[in-house]
Amino acid sequence: MTSIAIIDSGGANIASLAFALKRLKFDSVLTSDRSTIESADRVILPGVGAAKNAMSRLDRAGLVDVIRGLTQPVLGICLGMQLLFDRSDEEDTECLGIIPGIAGKLPATSESPVPNMGWCATRLRQPHPLLDGLEDGCFFYYLHSYALPVSEYTLATTTHGVEDPLEFSSLVAYENFLAAQFHPERSSAAGATVLRNFLLGVT
Repeated sequence: MTSIAIIDSGGANIASLAFALKRLKFDSVLTSDRSTIESADRVILPGVGAAKNAMSRLDRAGLVDVIRGLTQPVLGICLGMQLLFDRSDEEDTECLGIIPGIAGKLPATSESPVPNMGWCATRLRQPHPLLDGLEDGCFFYYLHSYALPVSEYTLATTTHGVEDPLEFSSLVAYENFLAAQFHPERSSAAGATVLRNFLLGVT
C-alpha cells in the first residue's frame, strides 16, 4: 500500500484533495510531522492563498529544509507549485528554491480577469509519465493570480488572455518534484488521471 503524506500548508483545498485520493482508493494523512513526511512513498504540497503566509507556515513548522531534502516523488498543487520555485512576485516572497523560476502576476483585462478561475484547455508539450492517458487540449480547473513562465521543465502549458494571450506552465517536472498549477482534485477525469499517474506511474 502506497503511503501518501499531504503537507499541512493551510490550504482550503486539502479536504477535497483527500476525497479525490479516496475516490482513487488511496488513503492519505494530513501532517506537518517531519518523520511522517520523510517516510511517505508520495508527498503532496497543496496550497491556496498568499505565498508569504504559506512560506511562514512551513517555516514555523520546520518543514522548509525537510521539503528541500525529499527524494521521493513530490507533487505541488496550485500555490504549492509556486512554493517549489525560487520566488514569487507576490509580496516579493522567497520560496523553497527547488525548481528554478519566479512566479509572476497574471495580466488582467476586462475580457480576462484575475484571478484566472475556471476550466482551461491545456497543451501537452513533452512526454512524461505524469501525462499518460491525457489528450492534448484537455481541460483542468484553475484558480490563481500568479503563474510560472514556460521553461525547460514545463510538461504542459495553458494561456491566459484573449488579445495577447500569456502562455504559462501548467505542469512541470524537475527531478523528483512535480507540480500542477491547476487543481487536479477538482478537474474531473483528467485531474484524476494526473493524480493516478503521480501515485502509480511516477518513480
